[in-house]
Amino acid sequence: MTSKEIADLACKVLSEKKGKDIISINISKQTTICDYFVICSGTSTTHVKALCDELCEKLKKIELMPKSKEGHSEGRWIALDYGDVVIHIFNDETRLFYHLERLWTNENNVERYPESN
Repeated sequence: MTSKEIADLACKVLSEKKGKDIISINISKQTTICDYFVICSGTSTTHVKALCDELCEKLKKIELMPKSKEGHSEGRWIALDYGDVVIHIFNDETRLFYHLERLWTNENNVERYPESN
């Protein structure tokens, strides 16, 4: 799978699990860290953890395992490193505080995903 396909799949899974304000940011021209950041919010620490668990389970089924997973026990900001795609799942307060979008977005590199009803 390409990094774009992984980012799109992550956004789809997060949307299906009722993630909020889901975006994919192509940062491949800004850094060598990775190609994409996927950023999503959950409504509570329980929801943030559930989003993470669902995403990890779905990606594991297609043999994608995170290289690292940080922040799961706290449930305020979980970072999942899938190599060329890094996924950030925040609670609302922590997302507002760190505001990663501000650091990495420009007019051409952000794709917003619809939320499930």
